[in-house]
Amino acid sequence: MTLMSKERAILFADISGSTALYELLGDKPAAKAIDACLGVLREVIGRRDGLVVKTIGDELMVVFNNPEAACEAAREMQQSMIALPPTAGAKLAIRIGFHFGLVLEDKGDFWGDGVNTAARLAGLAKAGQILTTGATANALPGIQRSNLRDLDAISVKGKHDAVRVFELMWGDTEDATQLAGLASSANVQAKLTLEVGERTMGFPADKSVLIFGRENTCDVVVREKTASRRHARIERRGVQYVLVDESTNGTYVAIEGEREVVLRRDSVMLRGRGKIALGISTDKAVELVLFDCS
Repeated sequence: MTLMSKERAILFADISGSTALYELLGDKPAAKAIDACLGVLREVIGRRDGLVVKTIGDELMVVFNNPEAACEAAREMQQSMIALPPTAGAKLAIRIGFHFGLVLEDKGDFWGDGVNTAARLAGLAKAGQILTTGATANALPGIQRSNLRDLDAISVKGKHDAVRVFELMWGDTEDATQLAGLASSANVQAKLTLEVGERTMGFPADKSVLIFGRENTCDVVVREKTASRRHARIERRGVQYVLVDESTNGTYVAIEGEREVVLRRDSVMLRGRGKIALGISTDKAVELVLFDCS
């Protein structure tokens, strides 16, 4: 078997809210509604000269010859979803991740690191969101790059180094208003719970930043000896939370199910559940900061 290595843009589009739709409508009506949704997405893909490689449940894997086509298709797919009427009062949405780079091809199928990266991004995206990589952003023309928002580096399972992630902003003002309603209906909320020792707190609604450190003036005071006076901060950015290291000894982060990463004047997007240690590994810390943003 001869494997061909080529530069391609791989895109995954996953329907969010399908499980609730099955519970609401039953199997056959829900499957019909999802098939109709996938049909609309396929039309967009065809117009942008994309090829649907496979359908995995309610998720499409698509390949494009260049990142520009993938970028425009992703935008149009989200816009087409906004235009679809609700099904029995339920509004379906999609999560999209795409990446441009080298992939392996054989007999019409694609795999390799580029495919895995695109799939991981789709899994990280929220309803109505499009995520891509820094490498893809660099390959896009300036007019498309202007619609990208930097979400910082995140740890991706299976990759040694953190991946720079960007969000593609796809709607105008009216679309953004509708997306806000869509996010609400899909239970997309900016919610983060922190636990330090016996203290439990939610991220305050009136704050956009929380400061961690040994100083009593910090929002979250941690007594770990390796912690700096003002060690790190968590910033709320829309529906995302980003941990930023400002310390001498670094900030250690272990997201559930993934390897521990060390931030040194760097940042990472928090997701799911995990633990943070200031200046020392999470396996050795006396006082951990546990987080839950699932």
